[in-house]
Amino acid sequence: MTPLRENRVAGPTNSPFEADSAVERDVLNEKMFRRMLAIERKRTERSKEPFLLMLLDAGSPAGPEMNGTVLEAMANSLLASSRETDIVGWYKESTIVGVMFTGLAVNDKNSILSTILSRVKSMFRDDLIFKKFNQVSISFHFFPDDWDHGNSGRPSNPALYPDLTSPGNRRRSLLIVKRIIDIAGSALALILCSPLFVAIALAIKVSSKGSVLFRQQRIGQYGKLFTFLKFRSMYVNNDDFVHQKFVTELISSESKDKSPGKDGDGVYKLKDDKRITGVGRFLRRTSLDELPQLFNVLQGEMSLVGPRPAIPYELAAYQTWHRRRVLETKPGITGVWQVTGRSRVKFDEMVRMDLRYALAWSPWLDVKILLRTPFAVIRGSGAY
Repeated sequence: MTPLRENRVAGPTNSPFEADSAVERDVLNEKMFRRMLAIERKRTERSKEPFLLMLLDAGSPAGPEMNGTVLEAMANSLLASSRETDIVGWYKESTIVGVMFTGLAVNDKNSILSTILSRVKSMFRDDLIFKKFNQVSISFHFFPDDWDHGNSGRPSNPALYPDLTSPGNRRRSLLIVKRIIDIAGSALALILCSPLFVAIALAIKVSSKGSVLFRQQRIGQYGKLFTFLKFRSMYVNNDDFVHQKFVTELISSESKDKSPGKDGDGVYKLKDDKRITGVGRFLRRTSLDELPQLFNVLQGEMSLVGPRPAIPYELAAYQTWHRRRVLETKPGITGVWQVTGRSRVKFDEMVRMDLRYALAWSPWLDVKILLRTPFAVIRGSGAY
């Protein structure tokens, strides 16, 4: 099988597929392969060079012993015929073999897929008996997965993030603790705040026409859409084009704050938005409009602490590295961004805060952020 990387010694050629001499290598174990996959994702975020993940699954009624034998033969064949820059290993031990083709030199997905698929089939038919070859299921996954068409809010491909979708035992235990805190905390808050819910609902109804709650599609963890709840703070029948244009330009670093605060920082939200009602302005300033998200937490769509949930048109404007903030952890009502600078923090820095939070996360960190949240609300800095 030929590679999908430019020959960096001899220089580029008319074809991205060039043979290279085999070197002595080993098939990576599952832990190492997944680690290399995470490294390749980060490399692509910096270099903008996409890569292809090919998965070969020999799952069949023959049982795991037969699967392991077939896949071991496949892995050895792939290793012997791939280039040094390609990575071969166990995506899932004794079940799925993975190959990463890095540094793709062409921009046509279809030609890459057809070339690889035909050569893989030819190689396996030569090396394996036909019956075993028929057990094999082959799938292809490009990173970034919006390489051709742009991501407009559709879920990200979980196959590219096994390190995030299949956490280790210790992290899984901590996530259970986080979920228990979310359920207990949101249920208690809903009970304690029930009189406040009634008062806010009456104020909204009396002050303007429309429903009490505002519902909007947001992006949850792994790109899953959910219905996000807030107390309505705007007049009904608003066009969101103004906000969409503002946010898209801001994320693209093409927008400047036209109404700077005293520190001159750019803001993530529009200031002096004419669409906001009088009651809505108070609710936003005090963050009381966020209270209905406790129902999102109770349903498991959000957490008490986590990144701010993105709107689909925001995700469409994200750079590749920005999208990790909707993958690494579940969105939350409050978070590092909210207790530090809120809307005064520039978008890129907000993303970096979210990623640092995901890396350093622990139940104790969540507790500290929750304890800091009331002071941030009272201070009101950066709220619009």
